[in-house]
Amino acid sequence: MVRSAPLTVPTLEPIDLRSVVAHVLGNGLRIRILPARDVPAVSYYTFFGVGSRNERPGITGISHLFEHMMFNGSERYGPKEFDRILESHGGASNAYTSNDVTAYHEDFASEALPVVIDLESDRMRALRITEEALTQERSVVMEERRLRTENSHFGLLEEQLETLVFQAHPYRWPVIGWMEDIARISREDCLSFFRTYYAPGNAAIYVCGDVDPDDLLRRIEAAYGDIPAGPPVPPPVGGEPAQRGERRAAVRHPAHAPAMLAGFRGPSAREPDTAVLDVLQACLSMGEGSRLRRRLVQELQVAVSVGVGWTWRADPGVFLFSLELAPDKSPRKAEAALWEEIARVASRGITDSEMSRARALLRSGVLHELSTRNGIAHALGQAEAILGDWREAGRALERYRAVTREDVRRAARTWLDPLRRNVTWLEPEGEP
Repeated sequence: MVRSAPLTVPTLEPIDLRSVVAHVLGNGLRIRILPARDVPAVSYYTFFGVGSRNERPGITGISHLFEHMMFNGSERYGPKEFDRILESHGGASNAYTSNDVTAYHEDFASEALPVVIDLESDRMRALRITEEALTQERSVVMEERRLRTENSHFGLLEEQLETLVFQAHPYRWPVIGWMEDIARISREDCLSFFRTYYAPGNAAIYVCGDVDPDDLLRRIEAAYGDIPAGPPVPPPVGGEPAQRGERRAAVRHPAHAPAMLAGFRGPSAREPDTAVLDVLQACLSMGEGSRLRRRLVQELQVAVSVGVGWTWRADPGVFLFSLELAPDKSPRKAEAALWEEIARVASRGITDSEMSRARALLRSGVLHELSTRNGIAHALGQAEAILGDWREAGRALERYRAVTREDVRRAARTWLDPLRRNVTWLEPEGEP
């Protein structure tokens, strides 16, 4: 069995990625293994390079729908057998779909490794795609959309906001899809989707735990090696016109009090300012001592909560602000206070103590993720999917250490320009 040569990467606590064994099967399936043999436990991730950005109008939501379909049986295992068998061997599984990727993962004692490989390879080889399974999972997903979006204040606001931020890019539709598209996805759509995006050539496996790399590579080769590589994956539709002024929308929905989401189109994950915006997010909204909470909630008392969201994406993402108001508070006053504080950061920057606090919070988050087998395997997969190289998982602390106070001030001035602002307000109506 051929393995890659050891790689020279910076050693950052608590992991040393020089121990990663990287290999690619003949059908294009990428394997990355990090042995950690102190405890007989394993985390096993399978990443597929497909998310909502790979969809098109008419089949929006199919990536998320497939996350459900993947548990509906395959050539040798019937519907719902995947979790039953895994749990009988002491394991647990989960999955998620994002704008950019779909990932499946298992955590288990190391003696269950052959079972997990068998289960995962069987559904990659021959997933059961029937009209009955599609009808069942479509119903589940539609109910999930009603619960999380159509009956959720912030679900409705976020969906509206994305259509303001993006007017051409596939990020404009929600990961869960539009209800009408979910209803019309056909079995033929699913078969084509599976052949294209769930083939080995569009997949990668990340394993961290009590494994022997040579033995594991032999097992994976035997289980996955003869699955066809699949056709070339079409590139997602990209491009977005420049925003030349503020965009606004209102959402009327039964509620006790007004709420707001606002967003600015930011950089893609591979641009240097992604890490700078992480630091800015930490300064503005992480914890009780964050700048926006102190100012808007504690001092001015114009909002009951305030938050900032910033998630790295393969293409330019959204730097997001959220406000929740009490019923008697003025939306105009609350919004004005938010933009005043952002303008203050853009003009004056942040303090040394805010920078130190932000770095400490971000470092703690990185170390917390890398302290578990599951976190390490996930970090490797996310780094390769979003940044193009699994080695980037070991460079997060290095990126944050390089950010300066001037970087934060410049990023706030550049990315949070009022001309790039998109605002959605929830206007309460009727009974909540």
